[in-house]
Amino acid sequence: MTDRIEVAAAELRPLLEEFILWARTNAPGSDPELVGPAALWHRLAYSQDLGVWKRADLRNLLLDRMPKVVDDPDAAADGMLSAVDAYLTFLAQTGRLVKGSDSLDDLRSELDDVEDRFVELMEDLIDDGDEYDDEEDADDLGDLEAFADELAALPTIRLRPDSELAAAAREVPLIAKARDLALWVGPGRHMGEETLLGDAEIEEALAAVGLPRPDASGPLAESVPQLWNLWNLAVDLEFLEPGEGNTVSVQDDTSEWPFDDDEDVLDAWMLGLHSIDYGDPEPPDEDHALALAGLTRNLLVRLLLGGGERALPELREELAEAVADHDELGGDAWKAAGDPLKPVLDWLTGYGLAELDGDTLRLTPLGVEGVVHLVDDADLEIDARPAIETMSAHDLLVLSAELPEEEADAEMAAWMRLREPGKAAEELLEAAAEDEADALIRVQAASVVGTLGAEAVPAWQRALKEPSLRPYAATHLSQLQVEGAPQPTQDDTYWLILDMWTISAGLGKAEFLGSLRDIDPEMMNGLLDVVWKIPHAHVEELLDRISQVHPDKQVAKAARRALFRARSGKS
Repeated sequence: MTDRIEVAAAELRPLLEEFILWARTNAPGSDPELVGPAALWHRLAYSQDLGVWKRADLRNLLLDRMPKVVDDPDAAADGMLSAVDAYLTFLAQTGRLVKGSDSLDDLRSELDDVEDRFVELMEDLIDDGDEYDDEEDADDLGDLEAFADELAALPTIRLRPDSELAAAAREVPLIAKARDLALWVGPGRHMGEETLLGDAEIEEALAAVGLPRPDASGPLAESVPQLWNLWNLAVDLEFLEPGEGNTVSVQDDTSEWPFDDDEDVLDAWMLGLHSIDYGDPEPPDEDHALALAGLTRNLLVRLLLGGGERALPELREELAEAVADHDELGGDAWKAAGDPLKPVLDWLTGYGLAELDGDTLRLTPLGVEGVVHLVDDADLEIDARPAIETMSAHDLLVLSAELPEEEADAEMAAWMRLREPGKAAEELLEAAAEDEADALIRVQAASVVGTLGAEAVPAWQRALKEPSLRPYAATHLSQLQVEGAPQPTQDDTYWLILDMWTISAGLGKAEFLGSLRDIDPEMMNGLLDVVWKIPHAHVEELLDRISQVHPDKQVAKAARRALFRARSGKS
């Protein structure tokens, strides 16, 4: 799952960078940085096509998804809707709001409709955050910050492919039970005033999910914590949704679990990941319960730090000591809970995160994915990457762009060893052609394929048909002296220059200025007089940026003139 988020973010990056440049001139009052999370979750949860936006998806994104993932609700309340408005306008004006989308006017109307409710949701988050900040003992055993140094020092963790993780998620028992509970609830069930369900309803619900009826003399509602945990999980998974008039209803697609689409399966599983907190022991004394809060997360991280598995007796002793050290009531709480690890292990194994083999407890591939996600969620450093044998060429290129050169070379070498050179060249160039706007991926792919010599010739010849790769293909085929290969043209050279400028612009202002200063002003003016004609995805934003940052006034003026020509198509 983590690698899918990273791939989606990398796919979005060039578009968002272009939007930020566009917004400076066209929407100066908006904060384009606020668009990133909204655009990312739109891509992950609602549309695989970055250019397809629907009113219903926009409403769900802003009112359902963003309150769960937004980092700064104060900033979001002030500026997210105006930023999204600017982003949608940018998509429409640049031809990226594609067929299948609702009109810009309709989307803007939807923004107006949800504005009040969105601001209310953000203000609720602000209030909740203030309450949390005021608590003296806000941190608990689940605070991952305590493990930050150890997590950062871990060797590279290899994550399994989405297809394998989705297959495992489909078998998670707790999700099936949450589905069965939601289906039992049905549409429009009225909740009780004092407890969600009455005793008779609780007995039916227990039977529906396969839980035994407790031998309790008082109200059943006080004796079925497992049922309420499943109820909360069903809400987390969006199988259940509160309605009007103190009702709750099953969602339409709940009965379809396990879903056919791997992405839908993993999205659902990830929604329920934070249910691990339901595994914490719940002794009757509230102070004891607080002393044990976060025990499940603490155990998970210790498993990861132990290489993915630990001997349970040793782990039990270590956790008992950690609880005692963390809270003055920890020792008493541990004893009062009876077997504090029983609910922890029941929930972790039930959610597919861990498995118990005799006295050995180990993380499953889903468990590794889950802990890495929790660490990422806590904003802590961890080196987690897809398994080499399952990494696509595009995944490899995206990852390599984010690694130090030595590590990137090692990843590339390991990936190449699994393929014949000609096949590797074909896959890399196909990945580079996926997005004409992604100059960095293109340059990386061409650089690697350029080291493969004659074995890459067939791949280079096919790449001649791709406008974004033709300059690289013509250059390398010429260097290899391939008979009948076209010679690189001046336009090919200009394309390569625009690619390099795009990459340096993405690195920051200092790097971009450095790349421009390497070119004599007279030569720069000559380039600006011709590069505006090249049909490069970033030519306009590059000319705009050059006009703003170049220290030579004549060059800046030439860039503005070239930008006008590019936008108007006039020579």
